[in-house]
Amino acid sequence: MGIIAWILIGLLAGAIAKALMPGKDPGGCLITMLIGIAGGLLGGWLGKVIFGVHSINGFFHLSTWIAAVAGSVIVLAIYRLIAGRRRTSH
Repeated sequence: MGIIAWILIGLLAGAIAKALMPGKDPGGCLITMLIGIAGGLLGGWLGKVIFGVHSINGFFHLSTWIAAVAGSVIVLAIYRLIAGRRRTSH
């Protein structure tokens, strides 16, 4: 699966991650989309590294979406930790 497919999956995975982890995030919709893209790419990379698969199965396979959403949740959690520290330190 190519990078464009992971970007498209990432956009949707970011919305799913936001629904799974509700809360107020600085940055709004644009940041959520970027987090989703980064999470989708991270999920694809982790799938290759951890599970040793050459590529996640494909756009419509459940494993692809699980990897993308998991990656998005990880990136969103890291973003909240960093953004939360930045707001409380001022």
